Amino acid sequence: MAILAGIDEAGYGPLLGPLVVSGVAFSIPQNLLRADLWEVLRKAVARDKKKLAGRLLINDSKKVYSRATGTVHLQRTVLAALYTLVKSGNPIESVSPPQTVAQLIKTLCPSSFSSLDEYPWYRQLDQTPLSVPADYSIASSVFEKTLSENGMRLLWMGSRFLEAGHYNRQIDKIKNKSRVLFIELCSLVHHIFQTFQDSDGPAQFLIDRQGGRTQYHRELMKMFPAMELAILSENDTLSSYELSDDKRKMRLHFATQADSKFLPVALASMVSKWIRELLMNELNRYFSRLCPDVKPTAGYWKDGQRFIADLHKTPIPDGFESAKLIRTK
Repeated sequence: MAILAGIDEAGYGPLLGPLVVSGVAFSIPQNLLRADLWEVLRKAVARDKKKLAGRLLINDSKKVYSRATGTVHLQRTVLAALYTLVKSGNPIESVSPPQTVAQLIKTLCPSSFSSLDEYPWYRQLDQTPLSVPADYSIASSVFEKTLSENGMRLLWMGSRFLEAGHYNRQIDKIKNKSRVLFIELCSLVHHIFQTFQDSDGPAQFLIDRQGGRTQYHRELMKMFPAMELAILSENDTLSSYELSDDKRKMRLHFATQADSKFLPVALASMVSKWIRELLMNELNRYFSRLCPDVKPTAGYWKDGQRFIADLHKTPIPDGFESAKLIRTK
């Protein structure tokens, strides 16, 4: 058996809201490492909204989420996958499906949750209920059964996020936006690798390529200094590396459009997107109460600037810190 993990982010480009990085790890027979998992798990999952027939939609979050449908597919798929973990007794903090946004964040993002205390717009997360689809537990059961029939198991799901204040402090310290993201990605890689270090098979990580970058070996050597690194490939579509120590090895693959090509990355992208949308909803709710005439924002650059300009036209509470709301470049 091998570990196959997908890692992806949401919110790298926006002006407002968190940068979220998520990972999803499966235990998988080695002969399925190169298989199309949408085909292998076709009884339980699909990548097309029009052909679901009760299955879970798993795809690049940009294809799953839309203003018209909202987060309905994000929440159904993520909650079903999370319920699969809860039922199978995996090492996850929640013992039952989360009922509020706070419970979800604590479950999926335990290392980041405490950082939300410094933001006034996140102080009612425990009072914000999750909208739970009626059939998510049935979809979860089908997903779990189909995984089992193929010798697979969902091992772990989790996220880390940087809200604007923490993000800005990291930028001030590191001076490089892409490296801030890379550090978060590698932190998840390290966590998954260490959590499942007793696995008797190789660990494989699929990661969406960061922009047009093709070379990652120097940064990987900085992030994993105790491991030996071998370059397997560095080309226009795929950059692959093997990292090893005396006991274990892992392979990291940075691929173009990984969130459309590989099911674990697609699922990770959906986790990241849903968490970001939930937190943006809280931010918008907070400012809507303070400034009813200011329209909500998705936080992306142009509309984020509009939102900030609108806020400046209205009375803002004393003590408000723009560095906790607005990201530096």
